[in-house]
Amino acid sequence: MTYRFPRLPMAAAATAAALALLAAGCSASSGHASPPQVEKHNLTVAAVPAADSAGLYIAKQRGLFKAQGLNVKIVPAISSATVINQQLSGKIDVSLGNYVSYILADAKQNAKLRILAAASVMGPNVQELLVPAGSPIHNVAGLAGKTIGVNVLNNIGTLLITSVLSDNAMQLQKDHVHFKAIAFPKMAQALQKHEVNAAWVPEPFVTGAEETIGAQPLADTDQGTTQNFPIGGIVVTQSWERKYPQTAAAFRRAFLAGQRIASTDPAAVQKGMQQFAQLPASTAAIETLPSYPLTTDARSIQRISDLMLRFDMLRHAFDTRQMLH
Repeated sequence: MTYRFPRLPMAAAATAAALALLAAGCSASSGHASPPQVEKHNLTVAAVPAADSAGLYIAKQRGLFKAQGLNVKIVPAISSATVINQQLSGKIDVSLGNYVSYILADAKQNAKLRILAAASVMGPNVQELLVPAGSPIHNVAGLAGKTIGVNVLNNIGTLLITSVLSDNAMQLQKDHVHFKAIAFPKMAQALQKHEVNAAWVPEPFVTGAEETIGAQPLADTDQGTTQNFPIGGIVVTQSWERKYPQTAAAFRRAFLAGQRIASTDPAAVQKGMQQFAQLPASTAAIETLPSYPLTTDARSIQRISDLMLRFDMLRHAFDTRQMLH
């Protein structure tokens, strides 16, 4: 427990710095700090309860949204794919999820989405393929003819797995690899009951499955073609951004302030994950974290679309620049 105490001043300083940056942005034209005049104060934000969402959690926890005149309610999501239609119908204002689902919605449904900010980039041991304790599968080749659990079909998980298989000279159809949709919180139980032979999960579900059922890592998806792969971002519809431009800008400022804290203060990430992802303190303390970018790199986002085309998740090339803020 004593390791936490030296971090408290850092956490307080990080919050103070973030609030100072927000205040500077608000007072640049008026000469004094005051919340911006946003068009919409109450926002519902859907986010997958994974480590990728830490910047959002911190911004909520530290009052950074309130400093921008926003009252943000965070609701959990299974995947960005499950909330896009709710965004299109106006039931959800903002979502944080994987880029693959957003690109699919834009390319196939003409959803006209906007990436306000990047949320996470994958690093070593952050998103892994796991097998249950005692599994006869010891390498990627052993997945031939097997079923792999993913949270949603045709999303970031299936893309990452397909890439890992390809890097190991395997193909989904040729090697008869199948996917089964299972929500992340239920994935460890599905592994334990052998409902699937392997499972793809991000943190904190990697650490959770290892702690609760003794799951074993089979392959890290941060390898080969998908090493340092961009995973998720903050997304709104373009029509929402046009209707609420000041709100969108205020939300982005607050989120990036939270993201800045996440990128430098692991203790803040732990606290946010405990509150909003209902993560046990013991798990939060040891989970492996992704990186939290402060800018959105157009080439990195296009990298996702190009890989989706290569693995037939898209029929035609898709230019992701039209989605960028």
